[in-house]
Amino acid sequence: MEKDRQKELEELLKEDTGTLRDFNQYEKYLVYFVGVSWAIFQLSIASFLTIDSTFARSIHLAFAMAMIFLSTPFLKKHHIKSLPFLSQRQGIPIIDYILAIIGIASALYITIAWTGISMRMGSPSLTDKIFGILTVIMVFEATRRAIGPALPIVGLLFTLYGFFGPHLPELLAYRGVDIDKYVSQLSLSTEGIFGIPLRVSTNIVYLFVLMGAMLDKAGAGKFFIDLAFAGLGRYKGGPAKSAVVASGLTGLVSGSSVANVVTTGTFTIPLMKQTGYPATKAGATEVAASINGQLMPPIMGAAAFIIAEYVNVPYIAVVKAAAIPALVAYITLFYVSHLEASKLGLKGLPKEQLPNAKKVLKEGYHYLIPITWLVIELMVLRHSPAMSAFRTIIILIFTILYQELRKIKKEGISFAKAIKNSIGVIIEAFVSGSRNMVIVALACASAGVVVGLVATGIGSMITELVGTLAHGNIYLLLIITAMASLLLGMGLPTTANYIVMASLTAPIIVTIGHNYGFFIPLMAAHLFCFYFGIIADDTPPVGLAAYAAAALAETDPIPTAVQGFIYDMRTAILPFMFVFNPDLILYHISSWPQIIMIFFMAILGSFAFASALQGWFITKNKWYEIPFFLLAMWLLLNPSGPIEAFSLSPGLKYYMYVPGLLLLGLLYLEQRMRLGVRTAKA
Repeated sequence: MEKDRQKELEELLKEDTGTLRDFNQYEKYLVYFVGVSWAIFQLSIASFLTIDSTFARSIHLAFAMAMIFLSTPFLKKHHIKSLPFLSQRQGIPIIDYILAIIGIASALYITIAWTGISMRMGSPSLTDKIFGILTVIMVFEATRRAIGPALPIVGLLFTLYGFFGPHLPELLAYRGVDIDKYVSQLSLSTEGIFGIPLRVSTNIVYLFVLMGAMLDKAGAGKFFIDLAFAGLGRYKGGPAKSAVVASGLTGLVSGSSVANVVTTGTFTIPLMKQTGYPATKAGATEVAASINGQLMPPIMGAAAFIIAEYVNVPYIAVVKAAAIPALVAYITLFYVSHLEASKLGLKGLPKEQLPNAKKVLKEGYHYLIPITWLVIELMVLRHSPAMSAFRTIIILIFTILYQELRKIKKEGISFAKAIKNSIGVIIEAFVSGSRNMVIVALACASAGVVVGLVATGIGSMITELVGTLAHGNIYLLLIITAMASLLLGMGLPTTANYIVMASLTAPIIVTIGHNYGFFIPLMAAHLFCFYFGIIADDTPPVGLAAYAAAALAETDPIPTAVQGFIYDMRTAILPFMFVFNPDLILYHISSWPQIIMIFFMAILGSFAFASALQGWFITKNKWYEIPFFLLAMWLLLNPSGPIEAFSLSPGLKYYMYVPGLLLLGLLYLEQRMRLGVRTAKA
């Protein structure tokens, strides 16, 4: 049983990281050469190498193509006896070498032939058309291998719509595209595959992914877990609370929900079960904590950098907007774990089972240096994300060197051995960073197909269609957007999900909101799509993170995913609130007293919602208390709601916090009295 569980986890991790093949020595050297070369290229363009942005994107995509075709077979699970090379995992078959070369050539064509392409823009030659179509096909196939068929299918549907649009019924018809327009838009310009998503992937995201891989290979993940357990393990529901904090910190290191679950869940899930958590709830707590890693500033998921580009604001503005909702989401999950522990009557772990906080900090304080420096770069010095990440990587290189040199005294190794180990860790981190980046790069490239086609006129068509479906109702539109994001998220990674949904619905949310008298900032609309793209990571019946957690907890994945989704409802309510209450994303708010007030009211409002959902506050809720918890949540998270509902003076907005606080206070007193009566009877 233990071997089967371990094998299942390894398989999930291999699928998630794209390392399905077992290489011989020469093949391993080849893949390592590609991975290290990619890392060196990215560090070069972030420092001393000046290169045209389009050429950089082309080279970036070529590296991603090479990595995926060399590392992942055509078929991951199915085997065709007559064509065994399609699912070959032992070594690299000739066909994949050929596909890697074709993928590289098609990605680099725009760089190699740029002079001619620019002179005949809009009128591609036969060679342009061949390589343009080849680029789309190779991007779709590479993406299918990396993240599954969902995104290529979406891209193919948009392609078919583009060509057959003029022949569709009036409601769906639009002018369409021909082959010249299709190729020029998607493959020979910066409007499609080589558009904004791939630019952000090239210039910014790779550096942050590489930084996370370096922290991971240096051992920061275990340090964060030990630190969380040392601080929280002895309290009620300590392992669950430690899982929340450890997964949040590990989110700085790993952009993958599955990797986060496996890294932290290996320790936290057995300990949660040991202290009395049911297996399903132990796995679900880890899933809910792990998928929210992308919410936490200052290092958010790749989509956060794309938000900055789409909304045309500095990245620090995205961090500012995301800060309160992200902190509220994590603090509320911490509260949910406390409620679960209270319901189950659980206690913390004995002191002797916990790491010593001073020893943990003494052994791993150096991991905090690069993270602290990154925060200073982004928040204090206000440098660009790319420059901040590059400088942090340089500090990380010295951190790894310092860590290995410490072993000279501690373990008695030689200076030469320490240097060799440092170089080995850095090389492993470079390769790991490149592997982790493949999914993001290809998702951005494939999503660029959708974005490029939307710009040909499909966007306005979809705006009309979605507006018709929603009947001009902003509430219905938000529900449609949320459900579509959850459905797409079953097959798409967060970044691709966000790009597709934001391209199609973010402008519509703003427009329809304006038509009905709601002012909805563009940032709020984009964050709405972003949040539901993240929540989709554990949406049943799909959700690899839930499958990984279920394997660790030795329970069924579907109940684990369902329970994790219930826990994530405290995150799902926040986007609806900040769409109608832009104060939560600090829109035009810079006063610290006001920020602190909004933050604490949002926490209490989210606590009220969690208590209603969990059926517990300080004791088990009565059915008639639930509406009062929800009313308190509404008043505290959206104080402008009652103002608009009852046409009150806008000046009374913040006074709406008072009845919300009174409701919570009365509910507390009522439950305290009920608890006292029960104790007296006992």
